Amino acid sequence: MRKKQHHSLLTEVELEFMTVVWELEQGSVRDILAELNTVQERAYTSVATVLKIMEQKGFLTSERVDRSLVYRPAIPKAEYQKTSLKNLSSKLFNGAPAALVARLVDDEDITDAMLEEMRALLNERLGDNES
Repeated sequence: MRKKQHHSLLTEVELEFMTVVWELEQGSVRDILAELNTVQERAYTSVATVLKIMEQKGFLTSERVDRSLVYRPAIPKAEYQKTSLKNLSSKLFNGAPAALVARLVDDEDITDAMLEEMRALLNERLGDNES
């Protein structure tokens, strides 16, 4: 079977699985199942199936170690975050990052401390561009 490249975004379930794989850095189906089952009980075969699909989509790689497949991320978390945010900005905010940020800072759940942290990040970025 030919492997697809990761041109798509992860589904909600796939993202949950991928988050576990990013945290573990690598793991067998049993390792990943153990982590997932701390939140919600899942069947071994269901986890194995989803991991295989994610590998076919290009999000994971696998290697046979002894009698188990060990899965590793094929895409770093930071790269996926960047791709997802660009997609979100493009689809929901007409490609205008400022509109995305405006919506974010208007959120009532954002505390003053969070806003100060954002300001510090922006100041740092702007300072880097001035040099």
